[in-house]
Amino acid sequence: MGNVDELTFWIDSYLNHLLVERGYSMNTINSYSKDLLEFLDFAVRNNCRTWSEVNSNMLKEYIQNLAYKYTPGTQARRLSALRSFFKFLLRERVTQTNPANSVKFPKGQKSLPKFLSLEQVTRLLDAPDTSTPIGLRDKAILELLYGTGIRVSELVDLKMEQVRLTAGFISVRGKGSKERIVPIGEYASEALENYLNHGRTKLIKNKSSKDFVFINKKGNPLTRLGVWKLIKKYALLSGIETSVTPHLLRHTFATHLLKGGADLRVVQEFLGHASISSTQVYTHVALEHLKEVHRKFHPRAQD
Repeated sequence: MGNVDELTFWIDSYLNHLLVERGYSMNTINSYSKDLLEFLDFAVRNNCRTWSEVNSNMLKEYIQNLAYKYTPGTQARRLSALRSFFKFLLRERVTQTNPANSVKFPKGQKSLPKFLSLEQVTRLLDAPDTSTPIGLRDKAILELLYGTGIRVSELVDLKMEQVRLTAGFISVRGKGSKERIVPIGEYASEALENYLNHGRTKLIKNKSSKDFVFINKKGNPLTRLGVWKLIKKYALLSGIETSVTPHLLRHTFATHLLKGGADLRVVQEFLGHASISSTQVYTHVALEHLKEVHRKFHPRAQD
């Protein structure tokens, strides 16, 4: 086995580990693959014959080089991928240390998630023409994304067996194929019921799509790109100048919950974050809400 072949072999083994043992999605696998193959090119150019020859100084140089092309956030993601990869190599006894552990994450100001105002959300949700099957579908999609905060991948993968309208919830499979129960409110429930009863049956044309909740015009399961396009269309119709994406609706869901007084841990559960650290990007919203309550009700804080 040649040097490059051996290096590539362990990348392939790691990606297979993420797929089979960790249950990662193909999108995540592809992201890791791209990051690791780029580092592989760097390692080969530095005459590395085995992964055990990679040291912390080499990794530091690599991360520093990334600063010329990528944001601190992307640099941090690359380093995180390398830490995880070398942790796997250490477990497999390919290396004796994890050289990425001593490399510090790049410093950079973390951008706060943008979100829509309640008035903008209302305009967006009212945009679809619900006199047509497509309009009923799109109304249900928008209500569900804003009303539950689920990921767009979770939405397009949603099957009929996962919907429990009478009980008022859906079950979704998130990252790592982890299943969670997500309650749906009155508006989302009503929109989804109208679509299922009066719109979906008119869109289904193929047996392959009969299990999926959301169907496109051709009768096939709706794709993430399809959802992205329909959101862009309704944002334009609503006169919203902000770039509206499925992820922005997820941010808006979380932000509006926190502004309404929800606990950060509860929001973590809703979003399906494995760690509270992923949810803490919204901490500024919770703090602003507390400050507003203090200004409003404390006698020594009022103007």
